[in-house]
Formats: sequence, structure tokens, C-alpha cells
Amino acid sequence: MATVTLKGNPVHTVGELPKIGSVLGDLKVTKGDLSDVSLSSFAGKTMILNIFPSIDTGVCSQSVRRFNQEATSVPGAIVVCVSMDLPFALNRFCGAEGIKNAVTASVFRHPEFGQKLGMRIIDGGMAGLLARSIVVLDADGKVKYTQLVPEIAQEPDYAAALNAAR
Repeated sequence: MATVTLKGNPVHTVGELPKIGSVLGDLKVTKGDLSDVSLSSFAGKTMILNIFPSIDTGVCSQSVRRFNQEATSVPGAIVVCVSMDLPFALNRFCGAEGIKNAVTASVFRHPEFGQKLGMRIIDGGMAGLLARSIVVLDADGKVKYTQLVPEIAQEPDYAAALNAAR
């Protein structure tokens, strides 16, 4: 179990982020067209998982915008923005914002995603959502970098994630 804060109040996650060098396995997410896809379908690419509680909060939406802008700076990488939001909300946001360089994915059908990665929040007002975190996978699916953002209301370390993906 890890502890993060939400506006200074402690909240806990179900576990710890995966260790560097570990392999996540074949986790599934739901795309905007409601089809399910395995993370293994992105094999051969470096993957930046931008994981957050909800697209309808300022910091979460900013992280999607920022990674969308920065995604092209890492050749051969893909940014997958993951939350419990319904695909409809993610599509609405991406359409309004012109998000084209990042893939959005929902885990509303796949709660094992947050469980396996250790970032499902288990208490407080956001219980059941995903804690703000970054996981970078190499082209073989091995974990290269992780960050569990200590304060949910703060943005992740974009530079560190992008550097790990290079």
C-alpha cells in the first residue's frame, strides 16, 4: 500500500507501482469506440502510461494536453492516457481539445488494471479511481520508469517520463 495526498489529506492505494525491470503482462483497456485492446497490441513501441483519476479535473486534463504536445518528441513512443472515465467523456474531451498524439483509454471494464499496477485508490472521496502516476514501458513491455505523484492535485514529472522513454 502506498500513501499519497489529495489537497494535503492522506489517501491510500491498493499496492505499490511495479518495479523497474518487471513486465506488466497483458492488461486490457477500453478504447473510445468501446472495443477492448491489450497493452501488448502496442508491442515494439515505448509506451508512456499517463494514469490519472478523471479527465474532468484541471490537473488531469492538463496532463493529457501536455503529453499530447510532447508525444512527438520521442520517436517510436506512444502515450496512453488511462483513467476510470467512460470512453464517452474521454472522446468528448479529446474532440474539444484536438488531442491527436495521445491515445485515451478507460479501465471502467478492467478494474484489474489499477489493482495489478497498485494505483487504485482504496479510501477517501476518490476511492475506486486511479492515483496519478506514470509508468514507462520499453518496446519489450518492461518497466523503465515509474512515478506515483505524491499529491494528486500536482502534475507528474513530464521531463523525467519523457527522458525515460528516450
